[in-house]
Amino acid sequence: MSIYAIGDIQGCYDSFRRLLDKIEFDPDKDRVWLTGDLVNRGPKSLKTLRFVRSLGNAVVTVLGNHDLHLLALANGIDDAGVPGRTLSKVLDADDCDELVDWLRTLPLAHFDETLNTLLVHAGLPPKWTIAKTLARAAEVEALLRGNDYLALLPKLYGDQPTRWSGKLEGFMRLRFIVNALTRIRMVDAKGRLDFAHKGPPANAREGLVPWFEAPEARWRETRIVFGHWSALGLLVKPDLICVDTGCVWKRDLTAVQLSGPSKIVQVDCRCP
Repeated sequence: MSIYAIGDIQGCYDSFRRLLDKIEFDPDKDRVWLTGDLVNRGPKSLKTLRFVRSLGNAVVTVLGNHDLHLLALANGIDDAGVPGRTLSKVLDADDCDELVDWLRTLPLAHFDETLNTLLVHAGLPPKWTIAKTLARAAEVEALLRGNDYLALLPKLYGDQPTRWSGKLEGFMRLRFIVNALTRIRMVDAKGRLDFAHKGPPANAREGLVPWFEAPEARWRETRIVFGHWSALGLLVKPDLICVDTGCVWKRDLTAVQLSGPSKIVQVDCRCP
């Protein structure tokens, strides 16, 4: 059995299928981990959702910020300023409600003890251990899967608070958890999240570092797999793998083998 991590698809369905063919993916024995952002910007979000859902247990995918935005749009909430025009086919589809209910069941973080590997969309703050990351993710997951999740969605938008505290409560606590797992890129010396910088790390203002370079991070000793940061691009280290290589920006869609040596497989993007 092979296990591959694949970066942000964002509706680039054709590239995704070509990449699966290239790694000779067999859903009866292989597994793929997806870093989230299945939808938006690319032309075939609906086909992507339907296909990923059809793979069942052969795929593990975490929620990304664009996936959460789709949940909000499907429920009449649009406060993020995130472009959603490419999601109209999903919203108009006969099975939209089924797809939304499926998305609500997806995790924000996934940990495989055998591989000692954590999958998240964007990253995690330096104060969190792996165990605490999973516990914090579970707080949001429980609400998304519950009957009262509509009360949660509009409260997720916003950049505050930027710093974790165990004393955070209510929607401010939940918003920080979501922002950390689905939007984080840079942090400052005090571990505060910075959402302004979206380019390469080298172009960030003084005092900011990528979240994974924060000193004394408590999650170390575990391999982290993430996407979300196409300007960072492919990064493959023993304890860190970024697989967002900007497919939707007409670059590549990337798979990195997690079981065994870190084999890298790519296809060029042909999204219009």
